[in-house]
Amino acid sequence: MTEALKGQAAEATGWADLFAEGRLPRFALIMLGVWLNAADSLVTATIMPSVGADLGGYAYFSWATAGYFVGAIMAGASSGRLSEMFGLRSATAVAGLVMVAGCILSAAAPNVALFLTGRLIQGLGSGWISGFAMVAIALLFPARHLARVFAAVTFVWGVATVAGPLFGGVVLEAGHWRDVFWLFAAQAALFSLAVPFLLGGAGKAGGGPGVPWAQLGLLGLGVSAIAIANILTNAPVAIGLVVLGLVVLALVAILDDRMRVRLLPHRAGDLRTVVGAGYLSMFALTAASMGFSIYGPPILQQTRGFSPLWAGYAVGAESMAWTVAAMAVAGAGAVWDRRWIRIGSLLLIVSLVMLPFTLAAGPLVWVLVAGGLMGAAFGFSWAFMSTRVLAALRDEDRAIGSSGITAVRQSGAAAGAAISGVAANITGFSGGLSDVSARAAGVWVFVAVIPLALAGTWAAFRLTGSAERA
Repeated sequence: MTEALKGQAAEATGWADLFAEGRLPRFALIMLGVWLNAADSLVTATIMPSVGADLGGYAYFSWATAGYFVGAIMAGASSGRLSEMFGLRSATAVAGLVMVAGCILSAAAPNVALFLTGRLIQGLGSGWISGFAMVAIALLFPARHLARVFAAVTFVWGVATVAGPLFGGVVLEAGHWRDVFWLFAAQAALFSLAVPFLLGGAGKAGGGPGVPWAQLGLLGLGVSAIAIANILTNAPVAIGLVVLGLVVLALVAILDDRMRVRLLPHRAGDLRTVVGAGYLSMFALTAASMGFSIYGPPILQQTRGFSPLWAGYAVGAESMAWTVAAMAVAGAGAVWDRRWIRIGSLLLIVSLVMLPFTLAAGPLVWVLVAGGLMGAAFGFSWAFMSTRVLAALRDEDRAIGSSGITAVRQSGAAAGAAISGVAANITGFSGGLSDVSARAAGVWVFVAVIPLALAGTWAAFRLTGSAERA
């Protein structure tokens, strides 16, 4: 191939070609959907104190997040089949309306019970939006652009990690916590109105055979057990629920292939396949990373005297590095995608080894370095892992396989939050924040998840090595 032809081939995979042939409006719609899912999942960290003061729900802080994630995971897992049954365009538009309903209910809630119900419905709506966005990426974008599209998804998540809580804080300063949900309702309504126009031509993904009720029931049981564990202070009971939840999630993956209507792609529970290894790696690596974003801010506030804002900025080094790394490697070729996946998984282990020695007592610069390495781990690997999984799917599994990526990662986030929470509570964190409990939690929150990081890294190497197509 001549140099001119090589240049044309490289240009054909660039951003200009990605936005050509009518793909820009679809790309923008997908990014709005990703923003709604990401920002709405993060906004409660800022506004819940005000919600508690207004509705008397301080004891239910954790339920606002737990309920949201249960809804989001169940919706994300079912979105592939629903897009096949009702068509991607119709299903996505309805998902936006479900989120509108949840936002309105939370905004108008006269008591904490209706507020939490609204959060559950928001989780369902945003989970479907996120899942359908993944299906849209798989069905509507050429394979040559997938790495860049996933890099853009990562960029939006990175922005939302900082801007989501900030958005809640700014609205709260200017008005009332209820205004946050009115504004999200308006954004979700705009999303839903735009879908019929911007997803034109996105019909049914393949005429799905039905809803996998049995697997969804088991998934709900497992996710609920993990979510409840995350809000308990009784360590033995919490550990038991986490183990139960993980076992049930594993059973879903193992038994799914034997069912008439599958929830997951063919052989998704087989670690010898690209899909099985990819899903395990995504789940485990996501779970291993959750402790830093959840417990980093309170530990920094207690041990270093940081304000909530400065603690948030320090932990924000992770999302900044994630975003920068993802955009830096978005155009990497076929040889380097394998290397970046492996480098990313190894960087996560390095960060988890560094944080126990630095977060509570070490030089701040090393905390920032460790957080940056954690973010870069996902920035380097996430898009390429997702692309490899999509490339290995059979045609009939593209909808459920792509939406499964969302469900797997969200399940990993819920499991990681619960495991980190159990580790923190065992050290005395739940009994009150003190220098002693903060320093202990700053060690064990990360030590507890290193086995998960090792398992995820093993799966990442298998994904890029000897794994088979399903």
